[in-house]
Amino acid sequence: MRVPVRVGRSGVVAPEAKREGDGATPAGRLPLRSVLLRPDRVEALPLRLPWRWLRPADGWSDAPADPAYNRPVTHPHPHSAERLWRDDELYDVIVVLGWNDAPVVPGRGSAIFWHLARPDGGPTEGCLATAREDLLALLPRLGTGSVVEVAGPA
Repeated sequence: MRVPVRVGRSGVVAPEAKREGDGATPAGRLPLRSVLLRPDRVEALPLRLPWRWLRPADGWSDAPADPAYNRPVTHPHPHSAERLWRDDELYDVIVVLGWNDAPVVPGRGSAIFWHLARPDGGPTEGCLATAREDLLALLPRLGTGSVVEVAGPA
């Protein structure tokens, strides 16, 4: 199944060019690792991927010097870390994508998620984003071994 997606504000880059904070989405086949669902905004889904409820203190380290770089963390955290519990609805559903995680290389980019799209259709900070109804319809069809393919730069 194909669904429209938004990519990073800097477009799509070759994997070897991806850097922390560049606003680019890495090209390639990104495996789906797990799903986070915000319990006060999304009902449980019949998922075949590993999943858990998002918690208010959940974060994701984006500091290359942090020993927990590109890993989930709990706030407060002593290094820079994105907050996953947001006021907007973008992270009500988060699919954690396999990027720079086996092994983690500091500075190669962190937190490449597939999440909900902005209402205005704007770009992401380097993630993939899909309309809420499309992502919720697609997720139950995906399982361990599923990948999302991001076409490389033209």
